[in-house]
Amino acid sequence: MTDKVVLIVQARMGSSRLPKKSLMDLAGEPLVGRLIERVKRCQNVDDIVLAIPNTLENDPLEDLANCYEVNLYRGSEDDLVDRYYQAAKEFNASIVGRLPADNPMPEPSEIDRIIEYHKKSNNAFSSNLSEVFNNGYPDGIGAEMIDFNALETVWRECKNPEWREHVHLNFFNYIDQKQVDIKFGVGTIECPENFRRPEIILDVNTQEQYEFIKQIYDFLYHKDPYFHIIDILNWYDSIYLKNKGLNNEI
Repeated sequence: MTDKVVLIVQARMGSSRLPKKSLMDLAGEPLVGRLIERVKRCQNVDDIVLAIPNTLENDPLEDLANCYEVNLYRGSEDDLVDRYYQAAKEFNASIVGRLPADNPMPEPSEIDRIIEYHKKSNNAFSSNLSEVFNNGYPDGIGAEMIDFNALETVWRECKNPEWREHVHLNFFNYIDQKQVDIKFGVGTIECPENFRRPEIILDVNTQEQYEFIKQIYDFLYHKDPYFHIIDILNWYDSIYLKNKGLNNEI
């Protein structure tokens, strides 16, 4: 019996720092749509689920899921552990992929790599979503993989509201770079040397970050919708930093 990998994308309209960012434009399509477009190219993902809060405010995201032909789950606004658990249970996941919708440049081949690694490991939690144990990854091109049984244990036992809202905190703290609970093994893979750039952040949490990501899409997408992290870094090093330096001199 093979493991079923369900990649669950968490999204909502009510972000406190940048409301409605999920539908902000990137090269003519909504941000979450661009993310889905990229993860559909993953070879090791069996199902994709857009998991959103069950409130009227988030109805446009249900329309988006239908438009991009991915599965939908609607659940708790703030209890992300429950939202992930119920979505994983509904779609019969044995490995639960976690990908926040504010990471609009996932690299399909790197998500495939972390899935392959996780399947061969004994970890409850594997991640290349950001830097883990000095793996060198840019922030925002990978994903987290969680064993369903481990997620179920957390769903049943976790009482901390902050940890219920931030699923990864039950397994790994990115800020402290520490495994949280010894019963949940944590692992990662090394970032390929040609894009080992942990200082690069490809998240969208602020207007400034959105404008940065929008520049990348505007420059790269229409030339090649399949643009790679190496293309992003080439743009960053040869164009963005150069222009930024010129602007700083003015």
